[in-house]
Amino acid sequence: MSKQTKDIETEELIKKTAKRLFFGEGKFNATTQEIADSAGVNRTLINYYFRSRDNLFNLIFEDAVKREEKLREKVLFSDLPFKEKIEMYIDDSLLQAKDYPYLETYIVSRINDGCFYKEEDEWEKFMKRFYEEFENEVKKGTVERMEPLQFILNIASLVSFPVAIRPLFQSTMRISDAEYDRILSDRKEIIMKILFKN
Repeated sequence: MSKQTKDIETEELIKKTAKRLFFGEGKFNATTQEIADSAGVNRTLINYYFRSRDNLFNLIFEDAVKREEKLREKVLFSDLPFKEKIEMYIDDSLLQAKDYPYLETYIVSRINDGCFYKEEDEWEKFMKRFYEEFENEVKKGTVERMEPLQFILNIASLVSFPVAIRPLFQSTMRISDAEYDRILSDRKEIIMKILFKN
């Protein structure tokens, strides 16, 4: 194995481990030593590849935001009917939430720190397309008339809230991981019935 290949593999291992610690276990304050121990590498390698813990955090954050943006754009700009697009988005969001239950909490915490960016032209193009398709659904009678942003908030709330509150809800309601996974897997059908009339 060449040194370059080994470097790429080690760098990816560190990123994957950090992602699991941050988003999978909610350890947002994990130290470089904790990341190194979990990855089975020397702590100095984190500084070698990423220069600092903050740089690693920023890189993981940027990757997470870009993934969210790509998902939204892939779904919205596909040729699928509007309802199927929403189903696809919910499916992917719930699948990701199973592996990384703290991802959205982390993104929100970073946005609160002022770490957010979005190219205005892309965002306007995205929203214009969404508004047009949403208005067509209203005219067809498949969704209630409301501000399109309210519809987006409904999706976000119905998908994200059960994920964000999972630790508290499981603790207070004494629900096992397996049972909560089942509850989340049932969410799609419930959400679609709430969002669409038929």
